[in-house]
Amino acid sequence: MNIIVAITGASGSIYGIRLLEELYRCHIETHLVLSHWAEKNILLETKYTPEQVRRLATHNYADRAMSAPIASGSFLCRGMIVAPCSMKTMAAIATGLADNLIVRGADVCIKEGRKLILMPRETPLNSIHMENMLKLSRLGVTIMPPVPAFYHQPETIEDIVNHTVGRVLDVMNIENDLVKRWQG
Repeated sequence: MNIIVAITGASGSIYGIRLLEELYRCHIETHLVLSHWAEKNILLETKYTPEQVRRLATHNYADRAMSAPIASGSFLCRGMIVAPCSMKTMAAIATGLADNLIVRGADVCIKEGRKLILMPRETPLNSIHMENMLKLSRLGVTIMPPVPAFYHQPETIEDIVNHTVGRVLDVMNIENDLVKRWQG
């Protein structure tokens, strides 16, 4: 099994990083693309460097490497997760503007009927954002904003991030113990 992971320049790069850490722990092959602004935000928001994040992945590609295997429908994968997903990237995916590897990878997942999860990190949302999300949802894309749950009584930011990452893994049908399951 392999999964494409992309991290864009939206705030919340820790979601993509924790996702990579968990996929690594599960021995799942990952194909990572970092946008230019993701690299900047990783340095601003986390204790990681872009190089440390790249080492969490099995394979890495430059955002402009349009000849990478993940740019082709013949590349078999379970799907792709964009965590976090900037509104610019979401708009490009929604309009088919595949001018970089992140958007092309997402475009391939849509055209091939593979799972695509976008974690938009923006607030408040305007009508353009919501129209793009609706358009993508109608195409079968899972829109999963990292909205925290509190029924598990998180005590740290890590608890909140882990719960959200666990829910993303659930949607990808990957067993995990990051989520405290609702007991009623």
